Amino acid sequence: MSYIPVSRRTLRRHRESERSTRRLVVALSAAAVAAWLLSVTLSTAVHVDSYVHNVAVVLHVLSMVVAFGAVVLLDWHGFLWLIGRRELAETIRLDGAATPLIWGGLAGMLATGVFLNPHLNNPMTDLKLAAVLVLSLNGIMLIPLMRRLAGLPPVAAFLDLTVGQRIHLLLCLVISQLCWWTAIAIGFINAEF
Repeated sequence: MSYIPVSRRTLRRHRESERSTRRLVVALSAAAVAAWLLSVTLSTAVHVDSYVHNVAVVLHVLSMVVAFGAVVLLDWHGFLWLIGRRELAETIRLDGAATPLIWGGLAGMLATGVFLNPHLNNPMTDLKLAAVLVLSLNGIMLIPLMRRLAGLPPVAAFLDLTVGQRIHLLLCLVISQLCWWTAIAIGFINAEF
């Protein structure tokens, strides 16, 4: 790498941007935990008839399909970038398109989960709910890295990232997939029994 002189003003803007990103991550994490807690708490207080329950199940599954489908597409595209088959700019652009679907789907899952009468004394249900919380927080923890990636040249490769950035990206990918598959599997197991 070559040395590029940076003005104090540019450095100050960068530090302010980093601070604003940290504040955003903290605020979004608090909002995610609050939304999750509200959904779980309301699910213990709200009891609905079978018709409303069935509608909620359909909307819950549709929300899951939208969110998880967008996650799988984005993760697959990211993997293709990782092995050099796509450019970073394509992945960043897809991330911008998929993000509203992911968060909208998660919001739909939390909203409809209130009406599903979950059995909170079942350890598998508790594991599913924990997986949903972790995957939400995991997605928020990707924000600083995605902002840094957006500042890289459009043709930057995975190996152009720092070791820490590569580990962060791969760890978030693994956590995301583990949590999604755990929540989905337990959701379908609980629906059968």
